[in-house]
Amino acid sequence: MELGHVVVLAGGLSYEREVSLRSGRRVTDALRALDIPVELRDADATLLDSLTDDPPDAVFPVLHGAAGEDGSIRDVLDLLGVRYVGARADACRVAWDKPTAKSVVRRAGLRTPDSVALPKEVFHDLGAASVLDQIIRGLGLPLFVKPTRGGSALGASVVHEPSELSAAMVGCFAYGDAALVERYIEGTEIAVSVIERNGRPQALPAVEIVAPGALYNYTARYDAGDTEFVTPARLTPDAAERATAAALTAHRTLGLRDLSRTDLIVDPDGEVHFLEVNVAPGMTETSLLPRAVSVAGLDLGEVCRDLLLTQLTTT
Repeated sequence: MELGHVVVLAGGLSYEREVSLRSGRRVTDALRALDIPVELRDADATLLDSLTDDPPDAVFPVLHGAAGEDGSIRDVLDLLGVRYVGARADACRVAWDKPTAKSVVRRAGLRTPDSVALPKEVFHDLGAASVLDQIIRGLGLPLFVKPTRGGSALGASVVHEPSELSAAMVGCFAYGDAALVERYIEGTEIAVSVIERNGRPQALPAVEIVAPGALYNYTARYDAGDTEFVTPARLTPDAAERATAAALTAHRTLGLRDLSRTDLIVDPDGEVHFLEVNVAPGMTETSLLPRAVSVAGLDLGEVCRDLLLTQLTTT
């Protein structure tokens, strides 16, 4: 079976547009290196007509942020009857909402930091100072603040002192209408990617992230040289096994498909804590899934090709 026409879908209008375009170019180049006919398309007003007039064999979405990861674009692809790589729309909606994903994986037995999820209206209606005081009393310090939806660590920050929490909330609300405030877990930050091969999810080697300032923010993620990546991560065999099991559990429990990346913290006792999962992992030159693919002795283009070919045999 061969691929005669593939569309890599990137761009869009989210805050992560530029990263998505870089991911799209990386996947496109990797597929072209295998002589696969591939077209890089933006998620714009011309997309639906082009998919209708010249339907591809399959689409590889690398849209990051809203629409790309909340299931919206995938719903549209389903309406068009276009096959695509990655999780179905309903699974995306669950994974995209971080508090919901945390609740689902906790019921499956995974550890995840204690947290509260609050819309900005709560701070307005109940009084910001009172709400902030209760957050600190309930969760303690330090804390990690991030939007309940979104990626690339936009709007995320670590809070060490009570006086820092207000500014952290303001920064968070610049990227979303609700904030997830978690108890900050000290430890080794890792990412475990999962790809499906021969119908079975396979966890790739964990990538350890050593970011400047201990915050793996947008700059640390996408500016080459700012962050140290260690693959495989420097974990004990038991911790590595637990991290692999956690990523596979998250992938299966959330109903994901084809590929995912689970972000975890391994504390000093070797316990693994789930942070969040990404249904459209970055594919840039500094992204974590391609690093894990390489360390696993696999070729990125071949992995992408195989995921596309799977769509042609799926009923």
